[in-house]
Amino acid sequence: MTDKFDKAPAEEPPAGDPPADASPAEAATPAEPTAGEAAAGEATADKPAPAEGAASEDAAAPADAAAASEGAAAAAPEGEPEGESKGESGGKSTGESEEARPARAAAKTAAEPAGAAPAKPAGVAKEAGPGSLAKSDTLPEQIKAIPVRHWGRWVSGVIVVALLATLVSAFAQGDLRWATVGEFIFDERILIGLGNTLLISVLSMAIGLVLGVVFAVMRLSKNPVTGAVAWLYIWFFRGTPVFVQLLVWFNLALIFPILNLGFYKDEMVDVMTPFMVALLGLGLNEGAYMAEIVRAGIQSVDEGQTEAAHALGMKNGRTMRRIVLPQAMRVIVPPTGNEFINLLKTSSLVSAVQYTELLRAAQNIGSTSFAIMEMLIVASVWYLALTSVFSVGQYYVERHYARGSLRTLPPTPWQKVKANVLSLSNLWR
Repeated sequence: MTDKFDKAPAEEPPAGDPPADASPAEAATPAEPTAGEAAAGEATADKPAPAEGAASEDAAAPADAAAASEGAAAAAPEGEPEGESKGESGGKSTGESEEARPARAAAKTAAEPAGAAPAKPAGVAKEAGPGSLAKSDTLPEQIKAIPVRHWGRWVSGVIVVALLATLVSAFAQGDLRWATVGEFIFDERILIGLGNTLLISVLSMAIGLVLGVVFAVMRLSKNPVTGAVAWLYIWFFRGTPVFVQLLVWFNLALIFPILNLGFYKDEMVDVMTPFMVALLGLGLNEGAYMAEIVRAGIQSVDEGQTEAAHALGMKNGRTMRRIVLPQAMRVIVPPTGNEFINLLKTSSLVSAVQYTELLRAAQNIGSTSFAIMEMLIVASVWYLALTSVFSVGQYYVERHYARGSLRTLPPTPWQKVKANVLSLSNLWR
C-alpha cells in the first residue's frame, strides 16, 4: 500500500505554464511541444498552403483548436479524472476560438470580392424564381363554384306568370271585339285627341314650372308679404282636387258674366273656352306642386355656394340663376319627371269640361259605334305608349344630371334588358 501511494505521479502543471520552481531563465525558454501539438503541426504541414495569408489563417484556426484539444487529452496522465481533462481542454479551445473569431471575420470579409452575394450555407435549397414552382409543390385543385338556388324567386316568378296568364285568358274569352281595337287604334279622331293631350300636358307643365320657381323663391324670401302669398297659393291649390278646380274655372261665368280688366273687357263665356279652362286648371294646380319641388331642390344646395357667389360680387338674382338652380336640378329633375307623367294621365279629367283630348275622342267614337270598351282599350294603349316614351326620356335626363354625384352611372334600359337576357340564358345552361 505504501509503495502504491509513493509511486503516484505528481500532478503536472497545465501545458504552456512554467513550473512553479522554475528559474526565470527556464521560464523564458519555450517549452517543448507535446505529442498532440506535434501531431497537429504535422497535419498542418501536410495541407497545401492557401493562396492568401488571411485565408490560410481562417482555414488553420479550427484545425489548430481541434489539434490542441487532442494534444491536451493525450498529455493528461492516466490517473487524472476524465472530467478535469475535458474541462481544461474545452475551456482552452473555447478561449482560443473566441479570440480568433474577430480576426477570422475580418479576413473573410477582405477575401470576398466586392458586390459578391453572401454564400449560402450547405443544405439550403435553391430558391425558386417568381414564375417557377419547386418539385415538391403542386397546383391546387380548382374550386368548382356551385350557384345558390333561389327557390323563392322561382316560386314568385311562377305565381306572377300564372296571374298574368289568367288575366290574358279572361280578356281573350271576354266579349270584346279585338278587330275593332285594331281598326280605331290609328283613327284620325284618336290621333287628333292624342295631339291635344300632348299639347295641354306640355303647356300646363311649362306654366307649372314657371310658377313653381317663382313661388318657391317667394316662399324662401325674407319678405313676409311674398312669403305669405306664396304659402297661401300652395295651400289652396294643393288642398283642393284638380277636378273641382276645373269645374270652378268652367263655371266661372256664373259669377263673373263679364271679364273687365280695365284694358280688356269681354264676356266670360268667350274667354273661358275649354282649352283655357284646361290650361288654367292643370297649370295652376301643377304650379303649386312644382313650387314645393323647386323649394326642396334649392334648399338642398349648400349655403356656402350662395355665400361664395356673394363674396364674388354676384347679386341675388344672378346667384340664383347661375349658381343655385343648376346645382338644384339634380334634386328637381326626378320628381319633375314623375309630375309630368302624372299630368299626362291627369289631363284625361279635362274631358269633363268639353275639351277634346284623347279620352274625349275615344268616348265620342264609342258613343256612336257602340264600342265603348274597345275605345277605352284604345285610349289605354295610347296612354301606356306616351308614359313609356316619356319615362325613358326622364331616365336619361336623370342619368345626365347624376354625373356629378355618382361614381358609376346606372345602366341604361337597353343594358338592363341585355343583362336580364344573359342571366336567363345562364340559368338554362
